[in-house]
Amino acid sequence: MVAPVIGQLDREQAKALIEQQGLRFEENFDAQFGAFEDGRLVATASRDRNVFKMFAITPEYQGGSVLGELISALLQNGHQAGYKSFFVFTPPTSSASFQACNFRPLVTHHKACLLEFGNGLKQYLNSRKTLVRPGHNGAVVVNCNPFTLGHQYLIESAAARVDHLYIFVVREDRSFFPFDVRYRLVEEGVAHLDNVTILDSGDYAVSGVTFPSYFLKADDDLQSLQMELDLLLFAKHLAPFFNISTRFIGTEPYCRTTRTYSEFMQTMLPPFGMEAVQLERCQAEGGVISAFRVRQALRKEAYETVRQLVPETTFRFLRSEDGLELQKKLVNYQRRH
Repeated sequence: MVAPVIGQLDREQAKALIEQQGLRFEENFDAQFGAFEDGRLVATASRDRNVFKMFAITPEYQGGSVLGELISALLQNGHQAGYKSFFVFTPPTSSASFQACNFRPLVTHHKACLLEFGNGLKQYLNSRKTLVRPGHNGAVVVNCNPFTLGHQYLIESAAARVDHLYIFVVREDRSFFPFDVRYRLVEEGVAHLDNVTILDSGDYAVSGVTFPSYFLKADDDLQSLQMELDLLLFAKHLAPFFNISTRFIGTEPYCRTTRTYSEFMQTMLPPFGMEAVQLERCQAEGGVISAFRVRQALRKEAYETVRQLVPETTFRFLRSEDGLELQKKLVNYQRRH
């Protein structure tokens, strides 16, 4: 019988089972289920938002119906939480088992596979058919936390090099500024450009926050694997659909993560017929303009400095009632991006 793992004893048994299977227990999850036989926990799995993870099944129950029963429970729980599409990151050796439970592989890497339950990607693309443009198209993927003069310069520079530029705004709401605010500030900040289309990335920008590492070896570079899967997803699905042949990114003198991502772009995109182009970052006040600098200045209420780093549209929001109310929470936000 599959049931939620609620009590402390059951949670401890679930953690022990996960570790007995040579996997790592992760603290962050929204729901956890277990399969019980005569009161004994024989399998477990968890849901972190719309990602299923920490699947662990005792050897004698592997290959049976337990995996499907766990997935059914997670799907029902996830639907009740408001999600429509669900994802699994798993070792390649387990991919077939999930495909037998109606998951579709999106990308495959020698260390991990990303699979989706449902038609989320197909629906995402089909709903944007009218936005497909002919010609030499480019793309940028941005977070804009918040939208700065640096973002504006990057987008203007990229748009000048292609017939049409797609701007994918990362949807995941783990940034300080909520997605709807970030998206609106991008819209306002590029309204003067007539060859750009702004797109919600949906679930199709792989996040380091949601990417589970429970099945990886301790020495595996989680961040690098996440970047590779993200680029594979873009190159195999998004780029062909939107006729994107060039991906742009700004140079990065400070953030090692962004710099590493840029290096992966240079090696991974050309085999898919895409060019990876680095553009020089815009500078002001003695350094590269970044959203991180803007947030630092906001913490100090240094609005004249902020004014030098963001377009008027962003500055107007930051000085609005909603913007000022949001900034009160900035003291507790410590992430760089």
